[in-house]
Amino acid sequence: MEREGGAVQHLLHHRPGGLTQSGCSWWENTFLLKFFSVFLGIIFFLELTAGVLAFVFKDWIKDQLNFFINNNIRAYRDDIDLQNLIDFTQEYWECCGAFGADDWNLNIYFNCTDGNPSREKCGVPFSCCTKDPAEDVINTQCGYDVRAKADSEQKTYIYVKGCVPQFEKWLQDNLTVVAGIFIGIALLQIFGICLAQNLVSDIEAVRASWVPPSLSARRPPPPHSSKKASAPQPAPPLLKTQVSISMPTPAREEQRRPS
Repeated sequence: MEREGGAVQHLLHHRPGGLTQSGCSWWENTFLLKFFSVFLGIIFFLELTAGVLAFVFKDWIKDQLNFFINNNIRAYRDDIDLQNLIDFTQEYWECCGAFGADDWNLNIYFNCTDGNPSREKCGVPFSCCTKDPAEDVINTQCGYDVRAKADSEQKTYIYVKGCVPQFEKWLQDNLTVVAGIFIGIALLQIFGICLAQNLVSDIEAVRASWVPPSLSARRPPPPHSSKKASAPQPAPPLLKTQVSISMPTPAREEQRRPS
């Protein structure tokens, strides 16, 4: 600690360039801290607004999710990334399609039209198939011709529930966990805003009380310095002035008397 203090004093008293850099650092840190707190505040209010809008317009969000899944179903074989996304979603939620397995009629390879020459006609992807714990290898052809069977038979081979209802069910079952995560994130953001504002106040207080060494050297010493107080000097003696009083002489008295 002593070495660090000596280095700081040397920087402040013997290096004017260091003083300039220190002042710039103070300003930059204050600006960045203010920007950080404002940025966190904007994100916090955006998240709060998004949560309120999601609660108010939940039906609209459901329609948008349905639209998103159906668009990905149409492009299932065209984009490998969308294909992996759909497969992961259907395996994780144990669902098939947006609201059911018949949504795969939107895909040109899986629809049940008479003019469809694909081998996957009236089928579903392997991610819709129910998993057998005894099977170690995934059967990628498990969904072939499965939708040509009766609905009661389909339940044996594939998931018949849609991904949108399954997502709603999962959200209701884990509402406490989801709410806790969002509240925790919000508290961290509020803590970051308060901490940044506190640091800004401390830096501004230090900056207000900081005096450059060039100005402090010109100041007169304080009245109560460490030097020993000198003994009081005795008052100078009063000068004795001689006053000459002229006494009247007898001759002058006689001249003043009336004749």
